[in-house]
Amino acid sequence: MDAMWKESLWGQFGAAIDMVENAMAACPEELFSDRTKRPEFWYMAYHTLFWMDLYLADSVEDFTPAAFDTFGKAELLPEDEAPDFERPYTRAELQAYLESGREKVRTAIENLTRERAQEKCGFEWVDTNVLELFLYNMRHVQHHAAQMNFVLRQMTNSAPAWVKKTRARVSES
Repeated sequence: MDAMWKESLWGQFGAAIDMVENAMAACPEELFSDRTKRPEFWYMAYHTLFWMDLYLADSVEDFTPAAFDTFGKAELLPEDEAPDFERPYTRAELQAYLESGREKVRTAIENLTRERAQEKCGFEWVDTNVLELFLYNMRHVQHHAAQMNFVLRQMTNSAPAWVKKTRARVSES
């Protein structure tokens, strides 16, 4: 795949990830882990990072959740079957998950070939090719970044600014 396309895709996907990171950093601790709020702020971050991570795998069967994730693939269960989370994940756990996901996205884009981009993705409910799955995944991340910023604006009267493009290049070489 052309270097310009990779840089453009990474510039925008990385910006969406940066916006989730900025929202997590801006959230006061009492709101971040408040179990009475619906949706719980920490859970919005976790949900976003889980699905971003999943969509970087070839399929559900090939997906291994993050090491700290005691619920494994429970996020894939219907809402009425999903377990209650025993505790909120910490900001540090979710920041580490975000960093891991950011590197997975960057590496996946850097290694994306024209042939791979045209392959059918391994998630039947999305029913698209690998390139469009990147866009779908990026839109999902941005959707929840906006949701988190909306909650911050409502609860703290403040939210992080828009990130127009990530600063890091797709290839550090």
